[in-house]
Amino acid sequence: MKKIVVATSGASGVNLGLKVLELLPESIEKHFIMSNNSKVVLSKEMSDVTKHDNKEISASIASGSFGVDAMIIAPCSMNTLAKIACGISDNLITRCAAVMIKEQKKLILAPREMPFSAIALENMHKLASLGIIIAPPVLAYYSKQQTLDEMENFLVGKWFDLLGIENSLYKRWQVEES
Repeated sequence: MKKIVVATSGASGVNLGLKVLELLPESIEKHFIMSNNSKVVLSKEMSDVTKHDNKEISASIASGSFGVDAMIIAPCSMNTLAKIACGISDNLITRCAAVMIKEQKKLILAPREMPFSAIALENMHKLASLGIIIAPPVLAYYSKQQTLDEMENFLVGKWFDLLGIENSLYKRWQVEES
């Protein structure tokens, strides 16, 4: 069974991380970490997910031997992004990210703030050069989303594509026949 960690850092956009959890196939073992700021805005209960406290640095998912396959941090605050870029592992989110990097596992960061400062872009560049996927929640218009739910499904579908998870959450690019 594939194991995936989903983490949310920062308060803005926590619903995207929850949607990732909600839409992950049941065949995947899900682990979830929330920063304190994410907890402030959370009002939804979750089931079939192993929840971890961000202070629980000794959690199973903090060890490379546990065998996590991938991790996505959505949203990823600039603070969390900077800590990961500098190798700071002072909480479970950043420790899991460090494990993904050292084990050369797939790590996706969805930075949420804009515009990006030169410092944030430098951190993203540094991480991208290490193979970390930087995938901010950016919409494309070819799939013609009409609702917030459709927009979120597009973003989650693109992240699932990066994780190798089959999905039909959004309308894919097609050449119109004339």
